Amino acid sequence: MPLDPEFVAETRAWLIKAANDLRAAELISNVEPPLAGDALFHCQQAAEKALKGFLTWHGRIFRKTHNIADLGRQVLEIAPDLEQVIRESGGLTDYAWKFRYPGEPAEPAPDEPRAALALARRLNDAILAELPGEVRP
Repeated sequence: MPLDPEFVAETRAWLIKAANDLRAAELISNVEPPLAGDALFHCQQAAEKALKGFLTWHGRIFRKTHNIADLGRQVLEIAPDLEQVIRESGGLTDYAWKFRYPGEPAEPAPDEPRAALALARRLNDAILAELPGEVRP
């Protein structure tokens, strides 16, 4: 059965945004001095957008949220084999707000962006493996 071009385009758009956030996180992690808080934000965004792309492909409506665990629960209804990576990725949710505003009580640990980027990549790769090649960036 041919793929619906509208679903392909919309899903692909989410996944391109996720890929761009992964790229941004990597780039700004490697500047001197590193932009750790911003890199962490992009890791969260990459995970969020990958999950939303997956849900879009499957025609699932999702609410406006940055919560990885909430989006992940919806994904698990379709792909229960993603449970481990989704559970591990839930902690990325806090980076949607943490370290984003003045007056934050702490700075990210030096290894935090690298760990978050590895996790966001693992989630993104797992999502892509569940989708047809036509939607991949």
